[in-house]
Amino acid sequence: MLCRCPKCGKGRLFAGFLKVVDRCSVCGLDFTRLNTGDGAAIFVMQIAGGLVVFTALFVEIALSPPMWVHLAIFLPLVLVLSLGLMRPGKGVMIALQMKNQAGEAKTDD
Repeated sequence: MLCRCPKCGKGRLFAGFLKVVDRCSVCGLDFTRLNTGDGAAIFVMQIAGGLVVFTALFVEIALSPPMWVHLAIFLPLVLVLSLGLMRPGKGVMIALQMKNQAGEAKTDD
């Protein structure tokens, strides 16, 4: 969740916003074999979308504000939640992939 190396907890996990470093600068753990794909994005969309939709529905039923109020509140909220959860989500997916020693499926043909 802190976007640090899952092994030592000290080295940086990301070189950019979502670009994973090749190696941990502290313990030397190789991150090149890890690939989370779109896993983190799927979870972030479900979490952010669920929170925003149910909150917007509650506000609509309780207060019935004009549509511009919904747009002014909930569009920025979904943007902030999506961007704010993406890095920690990808970090968790990398840590889970390492913990479970997950890799690409291979055939023995």
